[in-house]
Amino acid sequence: MKARSILFWIGAAVFLVAVAAMTHFVRNEYPFFAGYVILQFIVLAVAWSILGGYAGYVNFGTSAFFGLGVYTAVFLSKATGAPLAVQIAAAAIVGALLGFAVGLVTLRMQGIYFSIATIALTIIIETTVTNWRFVGGAAGIQMQRPPVMPPFHSYVQMLFFVQALLVVLAVTIARYTQISWMGRGLQALKDDELAAECTGVPTLRLKVLACVISGALMCAAGAPAAMYLQYADPSSAFNLNYSVSVLAMSLIGGTAHWVGPVLGAILLGTTQQLLAVTISSEANVLVLGVMLVLFVVAAPEGLIGLIRRIGRNRAGGRA
Repeated sequence: MKARSILFWIGAAVFLVAVAAMTHFVRNEYPFFAGYVILQFIVLAVAWSILGGYAGYVNFGTSAFFGLGVYTAVFLSKATGAPLAVQIAAAAIVGALLGFAVGLVTLRMQGIYFSIATIALTIIIETTVTNWRFVGGAAGIQMQRPPVMPPFHSYVQMLFFVQALLVVLAVTIARYTQISWMGRGLQALKDDELAAECTGVPTLRLKVLACVISGALMCAAGAPAAMYLQYADPSSAFNLNYSVSVLAMSLIGGTAHWVGPVLGAILLGTTQQLLAVTISSEANVLVLGVMLVLFVVAAPEGLIGLIRRIGRNRAGGRA
């Protein structure tokens, strides 16, 4: 376990060094625009898996938390001119508070009822923001980027690096959650919640804690989006495509391990970006649906399950 932890931190350090080097040696801005979106989806997919994967509660409220993170940053930027770091930290706090409230109210529900409640959450928050004129209302709001901070050459490069830091943070939290007592408890309630309660597992407390962590990470991932696009409007920030895409990425990668959502987000996010520049962004939804159906039928445990199955087959063949 200790050796794995060392390898994990070495991998995280190499990843951040590679991202930092990329901002210095790549002069074309498009890789940073596309890479930011992929990194953003990695954070969202990993955050979703903490509740949706480990605990088995299918959450369609990703767009609610993401959009709230966007508008937390918009509000702070307009009201106080707060720097990006403060916007992200505040968005994480707001997301954690919303996750706590939503957890207490909805996590006593199970199955489809919980999923419907999370969709309703998105609609409620979007309607509220749509009627809030201070942050632009239904018409949206233009955002003015502040001067870029050294050592970066452009603001998009800086946002790319910031999102990479959020990826490391999200993956670290998801990894620790999986291997800790919390992960074991979430797995127990996923397998059989009633049996877990009977054996003393604090199921409601674990679910609320998972919702708090997941919500904080999702909101934090959404906070830089307003400066990335230099514009924010409710229909885009709270678009249900975020919820559907993140769900598909997690299922395609596999929810049994923290690596699964990362692989799913990279695969699907990269495919969508390539389609957007070669065919049309409208093809993204079609590809998402086709890939999801293929994986549900051929590899219901996702890429992680497929890799494990191939490994077992090879080991059985050698035996």
